Amino acid sequence: MSLRLDQGITIPDEELEWRFDTTGGPGGQHANRAHTKVELRFDLAASASVPDDLKERMLDNLGPKARNGVVAVTIEETRSQWRNRQIALRTLAELLREAMRPRKPRRPTKPSQAARARRRRAKEARSQVKKLRRPPEPE
Repeated sequence: MSLRLDQGITIPDEELEWRFDTTGGPGGQHANRAHTKVELRFDLAASASVPDDLKERMLDNLGPKARNGVVAVTIEETRSQWRNRQIALRTLAELLREAMRPRKPRRPTKPSQAARARRRRAKEARSQVKKLRRPPEPE
């Protein structure tokens, strides 16, 4: 049950860590006793199946989603553990595929002269509104 990503990268099942637990909310005894909540963890930082340069980019793109280099997905959408496992695999794959894509560099921009003039006019109008709210000055 390996996880196939783009660019010919496949994550073997041995690198995926599964955890199961009971889920909260409605469902009565089934929710209290059946271990349908699924947590799927993948240690990206220690993975041998992802090249180092790609790994670095993925960790940068994931940011706080990869806590200590580990990407975790928790699913408790359905009452079936099997379905939750399928959803967790799909969610993790989408997350990792998105992290693989290189980000476009930001091009610095500055506001146009017309935009600066609009901002100034809006500030002056707001200033007039506030000035009119003041109590009249005693003479």
